[in-house]
Amino acid sequence: MKVCFKCNLSKPLSEFYKHSKMADGHLNKCKICTRTDVKTHRRNNDSVREYDRKRGNRQSHEYLKNYRKDNPVKYKAHNAVTNALRDGKLVKQSKCEDCLSDFHVEAHHDDYSLPLKIRWLCARCHSLWHEQHGEGLNG
Repeated sequence: MKVCFKCNLSKPLSEFYKHSKMADGHLNKCKICTRTDVKTHRRNNDSVREYDRKRGNRQSHEYLKNYRKDNPVKYKAHNAVTNALRDGKLVKQSKCEDCLSDFHVEAHHDDYSLPLKIRWLCARCHSLWHEQHGEGLNG
C-alpha cells in the first residue's frame, strides 16, 4: 500500500506507475491523479495543443480508404454511432460499463449489424474485450 501525495488516499502499488528513480520503484502520485494532471496540462498548454494539431491524424488517407473498403459493415456502424451522438439520439456515457472508469470511454459493438446497440467501455476494457472475444459479430 502507498499513499498518493495528491489525493491522500492509500492505494495498492498496482495503482501507481512504475518509476525507477523512486525508493519503492513507483511514482508518488496514483495513476488517476497522474492522468488528471496530464489531461489538464494538455488542455491548458498552447504549445502542446499546437503540437497535437500539427501532428494530425496518424492514419494516412490511403489507410483510411482501404479500411473503409475492407470493413464496410464496421464503417457503417461507426458512422451510425457518430451521427446518432451528433443528433442527440445517443448520449455518450461518462463511465465504463465494466470498470466504471471515466478515462477515454468509447462505443463498443458486440454485433456490427446492430449499429446503435452499443456498450460504453474505457479503452482498456475495450481492448481486453477484443483480446478475449476477437472481433464483434458481423464485423
